[in-house]
Amino acid sequence: MQFRHNGRDVAIFVDGGTNLLVALRELIGDMTPKFGCGQGGCGTCSVLIDGELHLSCLTLAETVGGRSIETLDGMKQGPNLHPLQRAFADHFAAQCGYCTPGMLMAAKALLDRNPSPSRDEVVEAISGNICRCTGYEPIINAILAAAGGRVSA
Repeated sequence: MQFRHNGRDVAIFVDGGTNLLVALRELIGDMTPKFGCGQGGCGTCSVLIDGELHLSCLTLAETVGGRSIETLDGMKQGPNLHPLQRAFADHFAAQCGYCTPGMLMAAKALLDRNPSPSRDEVVEAISGNICRCTGYEPIINAILAAAGGRVSA
């Protein structure tokens, strides 16, 4: 099976029933999507498939042939962080960091389609991602800051 992974073409062999999370981590070596619940309830394994947010633990790897997959590892450009990554650091939006890859992918999907979201739109966009550390406010503030400097009080 062939697909694009963070802008480069890759080819792997996958067994039927292998999920995309396992394929990315074990066959490609991209450890940025995290294994959380394995049931699609936490969002930590979120990736973009052709620009749309998907849970890689629930996506069969064989269904992404010919498609484009983007993970957190593809957000930065060399040593330069993506503006969302910088905003997460600046606004202390990552504490333990476990949910951060999925949160960043959800935020990127939102800002790619809506560069100026409202606070409610940000909340909706990350609603499929569970964070047990931050209380969500730093994450929301970071996404709004990346979208143009608007931060709620």
